[in-house]
Amino acid sequence: MADFVKVARMDEIESGQARLIDVKGTQIALFNINGEFFALDNTCTHDAGSLAEGEIGGYEVICPLHGAKFDIRTGEVLGPPAYENVARYSVRVTGTDIEVEV
Repeated sequence: MADFVKVARMDEIESGQARLIDVKGTQIALFNINGEFFALDNTCTHDAGSLAEGEIGGYEVICPLHGAKFDIRTGEVLGPPAYENVARYSVRVTGTDIEVEV
């Protein structure tokens, strides 16, 4: 059964930035895009690059290793060399706390 777990406060991640978080042993990239928060599996499906370290442009993140692109909102692959989507996690904000469902 999945639960929402507090992972950060809203003021800890600036807009257009990502943060690597560990929730119950799962590495998750948490993104702030214009005050909206999104969470994806941190590991690129092509060659295990860290998406939290990737370049962010709008709702896209580019893996720093080989340039695979993913939609931050859905985890969908937008460009090769990756061909598999990354897992997306539900996010909610309670007061100033950011919570991720894992």
